[in-house]
Amino acid sequence: MERESMEFDVLIVGGGPAGLAAAIRLKQLADEKGRELSICLIEKGAEIGAHSLSGAVLDPRALNELIPDWKDKGAPIKTEVTEDRFMFLSETGARGVPNAFLPGCFQNHGNYIVRLGHLTKWLGEQAEAMGIEVYPGFAAAEILFDAQGAVKGIATGDMGLTREGEPGPNHQPGMELHAKYTLFAEGCRGHLGKILEEKFKLRDGADPQTYGIGIKELWEIKPELHTPGLVMHTAGWPLAADTYGGSFFYHLEDNLVAVGFVVGLNYTNPYLSPYEEFQRFKTHPKMRPYFEGAKRLSYGARAIVTGGLQSLPKTVFPGGALIGDDAGYLNASRIKGIHAALKSGMLAAEAAFDALAAERSGDELDAYPRAFSQSWLHEELHKARNFKPLMKKGLWLGSLLFGMDQMLLRGKAPWTLHNTADHLALKKASECTPINYPKPDGVVSFDRLSSVFLSNTNHEEEQPCHLQLKDPSVAIRVNLELYDAPEQRYCPAGVYEIVRDADGKNPKLQINAQNCVHCKTCDIKDPTQNINWVVPQGGEGPLYQGM
Repeated sequence: MERESMEFDVLIVGGGPAGLAAAIRLKQLADEKGRELSICLIEKGAEIGAHSLSGAVLDPRALNELIPDWKDKGAPIKTEVTEDRFMFLSETGARGVPNAFLPGCFQNHGNYIVRLGHLTKWLGEQAEAMGIEVYPGFAAAEILFDAQGAVKGIATGDMGLTREGEPGPNHQPGMELHAKYTLFAEGCRGHLGKILEEKFKLRDGADPQTYGIGIKELWEIKPELHTPGLVMHTAGWPLAADTYGGSFFYHLEDNLVAVGFVVGLNYTNPYLSPYEEFQRFKTHPKMRPYFEGAKRLSYGARAIVTGGLQSLPKTVFPGGALIGDDAGYLNASRIKGIHAALKSGMLAAEAAFDALAAERSGDELDAYPRAFSQSWLHEELHKARNFKPLMKKGLWLGSLLFGMDQMLLRGKAPWTLHNTADHLALKKASECTPINYPKPDGVVSFDRLSSVFLSNTNHEEEQPCHLQLKDPSVAIRVNLELYDAPEQRYCPAGVYEIVRDADGKNPKLQINAQNCVHCKTCDIKDPTQNINWVVPQGGEGPLYQGM
């Protein structure tokens, strides 16, 4: 069966903040100039916002530029930050940091606590009301190139394939979507973005990208413990001092709190489990009272980009551009990426509009990186550029050096430190001490499968596995033998299991792909880079309720 095709002026792959901002800005410019533009946005989630997950504290600067009257239009942004708290935890105690000693990146005056899924859903509604074609449930599976090698669009994945990749009884071929320019906004570690980086050598001259894994739960707590607008962060316990990471605890409206834990994926101990560290964190004497007698509502996990300015690739190539976290604009020191994604989408949209107005197509949108270099976003990321490299030096020394960098040097140090790839950091199991995690109590801490249930994750089992092993033998011959199969622990959804015969012999790696919450951690942290995450059928994966 041949694939049908459709033509657009601009195609946007991904319905998160970056993609939606790009679509809205393009339509705004077209309306202002009286031009007709065909704009299409596709999103792999079942609905806009289904795969959106963030802490999240929103810096409204970019949204103020994009939609100045967002309050009048009913944006789901209700809770302004009222207080910042930062604590260093020991196993049994906590020491607060006076706000006067907090770098500006940890101060949130004028920001808002939001639920990203609700915000992206609202942005999608604004886009549709403007006449933009928005299609959730369509997963971009393949990049299409023209005869000259420029990107000419994407193909969505086939539906109804069998596990062996053959057409089943309900097979439907994917569609080809062609455009003069294609903007890729897949989010962190986009699987098409990886292909583009390799084909066009976009990482030449850039540091490797680095990442963290963020794991989050939404709780309804007792009214007497709820402080609307409170933003709290912690560092220290339960992580060892040589491991980058920490928690966030954000008080929304209606007695809701968003609690989460971020672990830098440059950790060295293969026995470490970010999921178990998060569950252990909630048992701390300062945190446990919030969760006793409370109700856990949702769960999710997502990798986040942390490399900063020096890890940004070249963002343009013939026929398109990378925007948002697909490029890596998140500011790790502020733990904020929504405003950066919005701004990058707007800058790319303005470059694409000017190119189309000049009757161009299929070339490089050079005006986009030029505009970024002159923007407030570049200034912000330049100030924060040494955060992740400094934090590799350990919690105490890293915090001290970064505090000096921000408060004494104002982020204007005459040097730039550099990043290395996360998968290279893992030590062999024989060099490390196993970590004995406590069993979940079902009150404050929980097992992975009950957590995945709260993410509303669903995949059709009779389809090709979207977690591909380049060499299946490596899973046992290298990962198990040398690293004790760390994929069993770094995956926050219980996707990877080592199973054995009844006599305990013949180990095999079992992949429970139906549990996958699309966090991409396996694609990043696998020590041999043997796991390749590709999109499953459109509309599958988690269905987050305002995470």
